[in-house]
Amino acid sequence: MGRELFGKGPDGEDVHRYVLSNDAGVSVDVIGYGATITAAHVPDRTGTKRNVVLGFSSLAPYLGPHPALGAVMGRFANRIAGGRFTLDGTVYKLPINNNGNTLHGGKRGFDRYTWREVEFDASRARLVLGHTSPDGDEGFPGTLDVRVTYTLTAKNELCIDYFATTDKPTVVNLTNHAYFNLSGEGTGDILDHELVIFADSFAPVHRNQIPLGELQDVTGTPLDFRQATPIGARIRQGHEQLVRGMGYDHCYFLKKPAGTPADQPIHAARVRSPKTGIVLDTYTTEPGVEFFTGNVFDATLVGPSGSVYRQTDGLCLETQHFPDSPNQPAFPSSVLRPGTPFTSRTIYQFGVSD
Repeated sequence: MGRELFGKGPDGEDVHRYVLSNDAGVSVDVIGYGATITAAHVPDRTGTKRNVVLGFSSLAPYLGPHPALGAVMGRFANRIAGGRFTLDGTVYKLPINNNGNTLHGGKRGFDRYTWREVEFDASRARLVLGHTSPDGDEGFPGTLDVRVTYTLTAKNELCIDYFATTDKPTVVNLTNHAYFNLSGEGTGDILDHELVIFADSFAPVHRNQIPLGELQDVTGTPLDFRQATPIGARIRQGHEQLVRGMGYDHCYFLKKPAGTPADQPIHAARVRSPKTGIVLDTYTTEPGVEFFTGNVFDATLVGPSGSVYRQTDGLCLETQHFPDSPNQPAFPSSVLRPGTPFTSRTIYQFGVSD
């Protein structure tokens, strides 16, 4: 119960769909391919359940080209400039797949593999998936063994816990790439969603979306979401950062209060749909959150509702290390060494308001 065959993966392997549910009427669907969140059904202010995650109703579209809907991204989420980095004096060259850079781990990142089932307990609404990336995979050093755990709690929290070990020094940046629409999948854009990002600064980028290597205060810019603001209020402004990102596609710096333990998530963002009252709060142990407004959707993808996905039909809150951090000494380090596991926790908590 809670597990069913979803299709065959690219190498002929079985891909299963898992359903995590709680007594509050919330359920989350995950498939083994890409450790992908395919749906999240949440009651709105009237009690009507709505799917608030963009995705597909069958496996085939996930195997084709799409902008990483709902998947775990790795080895390195976001971009690495020029497809290369230096670690301990050695230069590592990676596949180029995005305007001269490496995006989301290369040409075949973690989102393009079927993860193995480690544990599934429907009664506890808990799923553990694993993936082993061999030494040299997409140019990255070290054999990396990764596990991601999805847990749906009685408090309507979808907890995502990442764990990874390596046998050689390497770089790691893992995130989930779910696109949310709190009015419901297929209902249109998210421009009326009211967003708060609990951050005073962000990483400005070049035209190719590589960070300049510094942080910029959000004050006086359309990237200031310290107070609840409709996403569409300033997205069409001619600010150079919005032009370069074709909308919002920026990493915000999450400053932990003094004395906060490293393993304690902090409040990163809150977003609310005024149409449904559904609220999403994001908490994380990561130093950054990439806010992305689905700027690449071009009406070529069709969701389970039968609607095509257009620009700004979903938003991502990708908790992660900063883009290009292996080449940016001022950013928090993404280096992982043998004997010290990588751990990270993100919580997406669903709620409702009037």
